[in-house]
Amino acid sequence: MTALRIVVGDYPHVMPLKRGEIADASIGFEFFDLATPRAFTRMIEEQAFDFCEMPIVTYLQAKAGGAPLSLLPATMLARLQHGQIVYDSGHGTLGPADLGGRRVGVRSWSRTTGVWVRGILASDYGVDLDRVRWLTVEAAHVAGATDPTERVKGDKPLMRMLLDGELDAVIGEPATDPRVRTLIAEPDIAARAWCRKHGAVPINHVVVVRSTLTQSSPAAVRSVYRLLLRGKQAAADTTDGVDLRPFGCAAIRPSLELIAGYAAAQRLVPRRLAVDELYDDVTGGF
Repeated sequence: MTALRIVVGDYPHVMPLKRGEIADASIGFEFFDLATPRAFTRMIEEQAFDFCEMPIVTYLQAKAGGAPLSLLPATMLARLQHGQIVYDSGHGTLGPADLGGRRVGVRSWSRTTGVWVRGILASDYGVDLDRVRWLTVEAAHVAGATDPTERVKGDKPLMRMLLDGELDAVIGEPATDPRVRTLIAEPDIAARAWCRKHGAVPINHVVVVRSTLTQSSPAAVRSVYRLLLRGKQAAADTTDGVDLRPFGCAAIRPSLELIAGYAAAQRLVPRRLAVDELYDDVTGGF
């Protein structure tokens, strides 16, 4: 039996695999939690695991840097992103057209949610991203990645900074204060319309595999993909008709085209990567 080291979260479509309810007699697993310290960085720099869940923008940066990894077209996490940028209504009303010169906080410049939100603002709302003051609290997962932001000093949470008037908007942080409003009006309606327009969903996390494994054990790689797909099918559900777990190269291509374009436009990668570059001869066949 081939024993495979895999980092993946406890999602409903993954738990049948983790619990052993779906299996392949030819392979076994050593599971690592998604919170395993430096999991993404270790996968990029050392190929410390056979398979690893990874933010799609982190993978794009790693692939652009030559990391020997390949993409499995298996979505672990996606979300409707239009509601992820918020502001404090106690300081006045704010909309996308008002962002020029404003201070917007996001955990890191390369955070996938931030890349999606900025891409949507630029492409669908005409926001000039270069006119916004971007502030961050964390570096990228990929060493040497471009970061044009101002780094926040201290450890004050971004949402606290928003409520204290030190930021004008924040991306990707949980909010419970009733003063907090979404920058984009009726975000769920806008997000579903965006998905229909583009034939895509905003993918956050995918699965990557070390390229040496696809060369040495292609059958094992195919088996892992089939098991993940069975888990997805067993937990099939949608959000208002939107499938937030697209699997398969054809199904996720529109999402990859968009995020690759957004990442290049935001100078997160030195050039726009073609979707076919993200796969190899094995993973590109799913």
